[in-house]
Amino acid sequence: MSVLSLALVHHPVLDREGETVTTAMTNLDLHDMARSALTYGVNELYVVHPISAQRDLAARIQEHWVTGSGRRRIPDRGKALEVLRILPSLEDTYEALGGRSSIEVWTTAASARFGAITTYEDARERLEHGERCVLLLFGTGWGLAESLIRSADVRLEPIRARADSDYNHLSVRAACAISLDRLRG
Repeated sequence: MSVLSLALVHHPVLDREGETVTTAMTNLDLHDMARSALTYGVNELYVVHPISAQRDLAARIQEHWVTGSGRRRIPDRGKALEVLRILPSLEDTYEALGGRSSIEVWTTAASARFGAITTYEDARERLEHGERCVLLLFGTGWGLAESLIRSADVRLEPIRARADSDYNHLSVRAACAISLDRLRG
């Protein structure tokens, strides 16, 4: 069975105009994605941010809940936040997992315009029978930059809204939970 890790990517991601930007860290993303990760047996959630002040913020949040006063008040939250690994780049994340050639990088995709799409059913099978570590990337802002989607080994099918809805813009936290439930639930 493949080991599954997650990465919450803050750069390179898109803004609403499609420009490549760096987004700010959000406390809710860290908490909710860590809780989802632990719930579905994911041992590492990489928080990828190029700005040191933002990485320091993530580390302070983690410390508060893992070893600080938050741990005494809500121990389960601390347990979840133990999965965070805070790094400046995806390249550092790849190296932490043994190098880019030793892992499969997966993304979720808004469409098939960047290559073939894999269904969650096929991806689940691939996870169950695979041997390489899988790193599933989640983009903040308006999603991952095109270069990351194109360079992925697997692009998971998009999470779609109901057919009668004209709205489809989930938070990264919600997309993570849905994806994990489809892959590991």
